[in-house]
Amino acid sequence: MAVPPPDARRLAELAGDLGLTSADLEEFAPAVAATFASSEAVEALYRRTAPIAPSREWHAGAHPLGAWYVTTEISDPAATDGPLVGRTVAIKDNVSVAGVPMMNGSATVEGFVPVRDATAVQRLLAAGAVITGKSVCEDLCFSGASFTSKPAAVRNPWDSARNAGGSSSGSAVLVATGEVDLALGGDQGGSVRIPSSFCGTVGHKPTFGLVPYTGAFPIEQTIDHLGPITRTVADAALMLGVLAGPDGQDPRQPTVIDPVDYTAVLDESAAGLRVGVVTQGFGHPHSDPGVDAAVRAAVDVLRGAGLSVGEVSIPWHLDAMHVWNVIATEGAAHQMIDGNAYGMNWSGLYDPELIAHYRRGRAERGAELSKTVKLVAMSGRHTLAVGGGAYYAMAQNLVPEARSAYDAALAEFDVLVMPTLPYTAREIPAPDGDLGTYLDTALSMITNTAPFDVTGHPACSVPTDLVDGLPAGLMIVGRHFADATVLRVAHAYEQARGGFPAPPTLTTTGAPA
Repeated sequence: MAVPPPDARRLAELAGDLGLTSADLEEFAPAVAATFASSEAVEALYRRTAPIAPSREWHAGAHPLGAWYVTTEISDPAATDGPLVGRTVAIKDNVSVAGVPMMNGSATVEGFVPVRDATAVQRLLAAGAVITGKSVCEDLCFSGASFTSKPAAVRNPWDSARNAGGSSSGSAVLVATGEVDLALGGDQGGSVRIPSSFCGTVGHKPTFGLVPYTGAFPIEQTIDHLGPITRTVADAALMLGVLAGPDGQDPRQPTVIDPVDYTAVLDESAAGLRVGVVTQGFGHPHSDPGVDAAVRAAVDVLRGAGLSVGEVSIPWHLDAMHVWNVIATEGAAHQMIDGNAYGMNWSGLYDPELIAHYRRGRAERGAELSKTVKLVAMSGRHTLAVGGGAYYAMAQNLVPEARSAYDAALAEFDVLVMPTLPYTAREIPAPDGDLGTYLDTALSMITNTAPFDVTGHPACSVPTDLVDGLPAGLMIVGRHFADATVLRVAHAYEQARGGFPAPPTLTTTGAPA
């Protein structure tokens, strides 16, 4: 596609702060136009080897709780002896499955069909899994609730008037209801752990860089994670073993990661491991005392299973939320919104087809973006304009200090624990509700989850006892790349309590009874 040269008016706009006269611009015009020959040459070179989407059958999703975007059935006929043979998997709809539509919960992405499988998808198929569809997620994944998604809200399987948590909402619902064995989720502020807490599933956010993010729609490259959502810790460990390891295309990852048999580790006793109960994880302004009590009771289960338990104070836990806010807001405005998902200066694999499609979608349907995304766009753009990126730079420089505060506690304890979320699932707001209620419902639950997206520590949410008939979560946090220890403690808890509760029986239509 030829790059059209700017006319005189557009050239003047481009040079608005460069101090050029009209005569200067007239002289520059042919030189500017000449540079586009390389853009056109690069496109021609790229098209010679660019992949073509395979032909894969899919169907528009239909689900009583709004959890499916599209359904399909994809497997690798050659994968006959992998660890996931025959296991069904839902893929969060911000992750590319070649030849199958991806909407990322947003009108601005609707109509896009990826030409490549994400690395995570490739690994699941090679392990024998059957991909049965794309699960609905929040609009550009920027919400911790489940009502900002297009085409519709995702509803909680325990109470369909309530939200399922986000942004990996459909993934958690489909696992909780037993419609798939496993699901892939994404986590930038808690989006694997939040729906797991609200829906009663196991959600593991791996150590930053353990699982390649290649082929998933980014939000901000320093907080992007992919991870498993499952019904049991054993399944989370099994799935993590398939997903983990460098792919050579994602600079978020170290070049070498020692392989770990996460499933085998679960056979080791957790007795004697030290559990630090983080004081600052409880009693937030939004905290439900019932949730705090359920998590304390879960800690007692760990104590009864032979683990050592102590209280630990980490004042940085409350300050880390401010660091996340700046990175997630300015970073997402710069990269996910104005940078058309990828931005620049990235040394990993780009998705040029997605970038071009999304740019057009934002131009044509930007008014349909959720209020959470619009908030990020306005706030992030303003602080970037005022500070020129200085606030973002300060926040990134504070990350090592926040990370060290948790590391100091983890030198004393093997894992840290706290409530995953301060409360249980809230009701879905009315479409004509006020902005304050909308934003509070969408974002107020992330106080405990978001800090570990900036520090990169592994964190797993497992269900506690129900609170007034609804699920809540115990979050277990570990040292970097000690995901096996986190899962070992989670498994010990699951075994000690005799399994996790399941949502109400579904009717033959799939709706809650």
